[in-house]
Amino acid sequence: MSLTQESKHEIINGYQLHETDTGSTDVQIAMLTERINRLSTHLQKNKKDHSSRRGLLKMIGQRKRLLSYLRKGNSDHYQSLIQRLGIRG
Repeated sequence: MSLTQESKHEIINGYQLHETDTGSTDVQIAMLTERINRLSTHLQKNKKDHSSRRGLLKMIGQRKRLLSYLRKGNSDHYQSLIQRLGIRG
């Protein structure tokens, strides 16, 4: 369920804004999206795993707050990011 170092580096390299960027809003949203996708597939197989379901809901809320922050700051960048990630639609 958790991300490996290699998958984290791939996500960071794909969404970083500059060379040393590891924690920008884009990177955080991309990492959360990947974790949400993995946990969703886990929960489809394990329907009674309620503690993981709670963690999933917390991650979805965190991603929603980050997306809201990004939308307030730069709506064009927000639109391009959600299109790249394939969410909200």
